[in-house]
Amino acid sequence: MALLNSSTPPLAERMRPTKLEELEGQEHLVGGNGIIRKAINTGNVPSMILWGPPGVGKTTIANIIANEVKRPFHTLSAVNAGVKDVRDVIERAKHTNRPILFIDEIHRFNKSQQDALLGAVEKGTITLIGATTENPSFEVNSALLSRCQVYVLKPLGEQDLLNLMTQALAKDEELRKRKIFIKEHNALLNISGGDARKVLNLLELISESIAGEIEVTDALVMQVAQKHVAIYDKSGEQHYDIISAFIKSIRGSDPNAAVYYLARMVEGGEDVKFIARRLVILASEDIGNANPTALVLATSAFQAVNLIGYPEASLVLGQCVTYLACSAKSNASTVAIGSAMSKVHETGDLPVPLSVRNAPTKLMKDQGYGKDYQYAHDYKDNFVNMEYLPEALAGQKFYDPGNNPREEELRSYLKKLWKEKYGY
Repeated sequence: MALLNSSTPPLAERMRPTKLEELEGQEHLVGGNGIIRKAINTGNVPSMILWGPPGVGKTTIANIIANEVKRPFHTLSAVNAGVKDVRDVIERAKHTNRPILFIDEIHRFNKSQQDALLGAVEKGTITLIGATTENPSFEVNSALLSRCQVYVLKPLGEQDLLNLMTQALAKDEELRKRKIFIKEHNALLNISGGDARKVLNLLELISESIAGEIEVTDALVMQVAQKHVAIYDKSGEQHYDIISAFIKSIRGSDPNAAVYYLARMVEGGEDVKFIARRLVILASEDIGNANPTALVLATSAFQAVNLIGYPEASLVLGQCVTYLACSAKSNASTVAIGSAMSKVHETGDLPVPLSVRNAPTKLMKDQGYGKDYQYAHDYKDNFVNMEYLPEALAGQKFYDPGNNPREEELRSYLKKLWKEKYGY
């Protein structure tokens, strides 16, 4: 069995398309009516963020754009590039024809690194193409995001992946030296999760692991995969299934199931920030005022795992997950904000009562702003019964405390203060 020379690029790299016609998937962007194809045809390529899971063509599309429009192409990885690297590229760009700067994993750039791009993107010195697997609304600052188009890439479909494997077996010189026949493909597709790079590199791994003729079966794929790659997929359907089971286990107060799904994600190399961010959301959405400490712990866990990273971050996540799973649950505050937002959409901008308006000027005071406002701390128990809501919503209850010890205390307190006004 002859292994590939260490200097030989991986199969996924050897099979990387150089023309739009060779690209599998992303028809909504690069097909006949695709917006990226139209931009290439007109030569008017905007700065853009390509958002999608790994192995769906973000880097490939950036390379194809540069080739098609015949512009200089610079590439940086946010993993190891700094502000100086960005500024060096921008300085060189001033002396060329509006080059394309591709930044892989742009979500890893901090604010100062992203800010260094702003002026050059705004002036058109460079055309920025950023690639990210994370929601750019969270990971790219708003100033830079507003100067870019965001295009969403989808996981590759079953037929796309089958086409890729067929092409690789027919065209790649290394694979053509072997007699490889794909008898079963379900395991290849399931493990790849719509990731072209993963399915091609797994196919290559199989070709290197077996001597002689190779008949690819699901059993063979699983045997090789379990030895060499993590089965957990961070971008495909399994990613969503596991995070769903993880959240529902915590919500359902099952620390055993919750920590099991956590282990699945940790072993699969899931982004530690993604896990921690979901825990912060859950602490507010599903626990809320039943145990306010939950949000404090989840926020601290988010900060901690960002500081230390894997493998020690798994200890922090384990502590946080088991605490949240064992905590009392309530979605009362979630329901409250949802109800209030629905009412805002329904009623629009109702006038704020004059008594609770701010009155920083004499004119405003003369118009009645702040008149008859009663300062709560001047009254017994730091409370005064007055109306704070707009007149049209007087007496409207949005927050109904949950049925748990902590919120029952809140209910009793509110009932004592407001008597029957809100029906507590």
